[in-house]
Amino acid sequence: MNARVPAAGSRAADALDALARDLAQVTAIAREVDSAPLTTYRAGGPIALLVEVESTEALIAVSGRLASWTGEVVVVGRGSNLLVADAGFDGVAVRLGPSFEGIDSAGAHEASQVRAGGATALPVLARQTAKLGLRGLEFYVGIPGSVGGAIRMNAGGHGAETVDVLARAAILTLGESQINERTPDELGLTFRHSNLGDRDVVVAATFRAERGEAGAARAEIDEIVRWRRANQPGGQNCGSVFVNPPGDSAGRLIDAAGLKGTRIGGAIVSPKHANFVQADAGTRAADVVALITHVRDVVHETFGVVLRPELRLVGFAPHVLTGAGDPPDGPPGVEA
Repeated sequence: MNARVPAAGSRAADALDALARDLAQVTAIAREVDSAPLTTYRAGGPIALLVEVESTEALIAVSGRLASWTGEVVVVGRGSNLLVADAGFDGVAVRLGPSFEGIDSAGAHEASQVRAGGATALPVLARQTAKLGLRGLEFYVGIPGSVGGAIRMNAGGHGAETVDVLARAAILTLGESQINERTPDELGLTFRHSNLGDRDVVVAATFRAERGEAGAARAEIDEIVRWRRANQPGGQNCGSVFVNPPGDSAGRLIDAAGLKGTRIGGAIVSPKHANFVQADAGTRAADVVALITHVRDVVHETFGVVLRPELRLVGFAPHVLTGAGDPPDGPPGVEA
């Protein structure tokens, strides 16, 4: 069941109209924005109000105007873990603009630390630090999200994860005026999880690295890219759909359940890697969710294991992906 966008003239719609007028005084906004181009699935319905922020000052101003907004808010990154319902999302989506994509390497040679904006693409962070001869962030080249998404999800791969390299992150909770620096412990980083809420925006982050040979860093990046091309599918997908359960692999369980190649509408379990769900052009978001739900159910019935999805669903009915054995609060939210 998908959420419905409020009809014009309803109390919720009137409140959103008033908020849009208020926000337009401090930053760029857009109404009824197609969400598909904002996600790697290239699927989903319209976002009622998209707020684009181009400076820290504008972000703080937006935050102040959202203090009295009681509707839903979602932070949109690079869309690699995001899916909006076909009926759309009737809340507010906030997205950081290009001014939040910078990498500051000043002092990197002395302290081996790099500061990156929350909207910085992780592959860019990996490649630019490698050019500086800094080691330890190479694994980010294989993750298609942003710095903000990496912190929210404690993203990782190839034997490393964000908690291993993060020194601190600057967080603004929408509705408040103060940006606060938080350590990994304060962020509650565990496997593919943090304690960040829907209104928390990762403004920037500082990463630790080690001095090393630029050539060795580039070679590691090239090997990660080669491995991913050989072992994971391209096309329209969100990367790994499910978090690996303790001591096992979600892909192995899905494969062992005979689900590779299973299709619902335009969504298919990748024949190349079972923990990827690919979407054909024109696929409905409902098809993606139906297939993910089917995979969860079959794996649970076959092996008694409940797979936890990484995908962030927006505009869907609450707990649409929850099932037998899930914790009461359902799957965690993800900024991508």
